Amino acid sequence: MKKTILLTLLTSLITCANAQRHEIYDPNIKSLQVVAGQNWMSLPVIKLRGNSPNDIINIGFDDLTHSYHRYVYKIEHCNADWTVSDQLFTSDYIEGFADGSTIDDNEESINTNVLYTHYKLRIPNEDCQLKMSGNYKLTVYDENDNNRRVFTACFMVLEPQMGLQLSVTTNTDLDFNKAHQQVSMQLSYGNINVTDPTSQIKTAVMQNGRWYNAKLNAKPQYIMPNGLKWDHNRDLIFPAGNEYHKFEVLDVSHPTMGIDRIDWDGKNYNVYPFMCEPRLNYVYDEDANGAFYIRNSDNIENDISSEYVFVHYRLKCPQKVNGTVYLNATWTNDWFTPDYQMTYNDATRCYEATIMQKQGYYSYQIVMLDNSGTVQIMPTEGSFYQTENKYQALVYYRGQGERTDRLVAYQEVQIK
Repeated sequence: MKKTILLTLLTSLITCANAQRHEIYDPNIKSLQVVAGQNWMSLPVIKLRGNSPNDIINIGFDDLTHSYHRYVYKIEHCNADWTVSDQLFTSDYIEGFADGSTIDDNEESINTNVLYTHYKLRIPNEDCQLKMSGNYKLTVYDENDNNRRVFTACFMVLEPQMGLQLSVTTNTDLDFNKAHQQVSMQLSYGNINVTDPTSQIKTAVMQNGRWYNAKLNAKPQYIMPNGLKWDHNRDLIFPAGNEYHKFEVLDVSHPTMGIDRIDWDGKNYNVYPFMCEPRLNYVYDEDANGAFYIRNSDNIENDISSEYVFVHYRLKCPQKVNGTVYLNATWTNDWFTPDYQMTYNDATRCYEATIMQKQGYYSYQIVMLDNSGTVQIMPTEGSFYQTENKYQALVYYRGQGERTDRLVAYQEVQIK
C-alpha cells in the first residue's frame, strides 16, 4: 500500500513538472513531431508575424489505422508557467478560428507492414493567424468519437523586444572541468519599460530543450536600470551528463548506423541497437541531443512509406540501481511513463525496453528517477564537462495592466 501511494505521488510530481510538454492520450497516435520550419533539432519557437520558412510550426503525427478520423484542433494561449491565459479572449491572440478547425491534410501509408495514416497541419494557416507572442497549446480532438482528446502539442511564439546574451562555461562553483556546466545570462530591456523586474520578468533556462529540469526564474545577481545579469549563478549550474546514444533505421533488410541486427519474426521487424556499455570516460560522439528525424533509405515520401519496427534497447549494468530507469528524448516528450521504462534482466544483467518506432534517426539518453522523483544521471552513463550540450533561455514579460506573459527574448547556445 505504501509503495502504491509513493508511486502515485511520484507520478503526480512528474506530471506537474512536465505539464508544458507534448502529451499523447491515445495509444494509436505515434511519431508526434512539432517543429519550427525544418529546425528539427531545436525548440519549436517561431517569430510573431515572421516571414521566414522557419516561422511556421509544422505538426505531424500518425494514427495506426487506415480509418479516417475527423480530427479538429483548439489553440490556447498560456502564461509563462503554461497555465492557460484565462484572462484573455481568443480574439486577443488569434485572428480567425481558435477552435473547431479540421486537420484535412492526411495520407495513408504505402506498402508498410504496419498500417497507419499520417496527418499534418501548419500554424499559422489560412484559418488562424497568431496575434500575440508567448506560449501556446494546441489540443487535437476526435469528432468521430465524442470529441475525445487525442494529444496536446506545445510551441512558443517570439516577439524579440529585449536583448539576451547567453554563455556557458565549465568553471563552476561546484567544480572546475569535471562534471558540471555553468550558464550565464545578460538581459537588456531595450525600449520596454520594466518597473518591477521581480514580478514582470520570468525566465526559463533549459539544457537540450528539457523542461523537466529547467531552471525557472533564477534570481539575478545584478539588477540594473536597463537590464538584469546572472553571472556564476548557482541556480544555473547543470550536471554535464554525457553525449546521447544514437542509431538510425533506414532499411529493414539490413543494419545501418548503430544497429547490431534486424530480425523478422513472422509478424513484425525487430531492431537491436548495439548494447549501451558503461561509459567510464568521455568519448566524443556527435549527436542530436535527443532529437529524432523520420526518414528511410530512399528519403522519398518519408512520412507515409517509412516502416514501424520494434526497437529493443539494452543497457549493460552490473547490478540493479536504486531507482527507476527510463529512456528519455524528444520522442518520449520528456514523460517518465511505463511506455519508456526499462526493466532489469537478472540473467543478462541488462536494463531492457522494447518500443515500436518509425524508421529514422533517433538519439536518446538513459536516466534514473530516485525515490523522491528526482531525475538522476545513471551511474553507468557518467557526467563529463566536455559534453556538447545545447542550452536555451526564454524570457517572458508582463507589462503593467497586461493580462498574460509575452515571450520577448530567446537564445540558444552550444558549449564546445
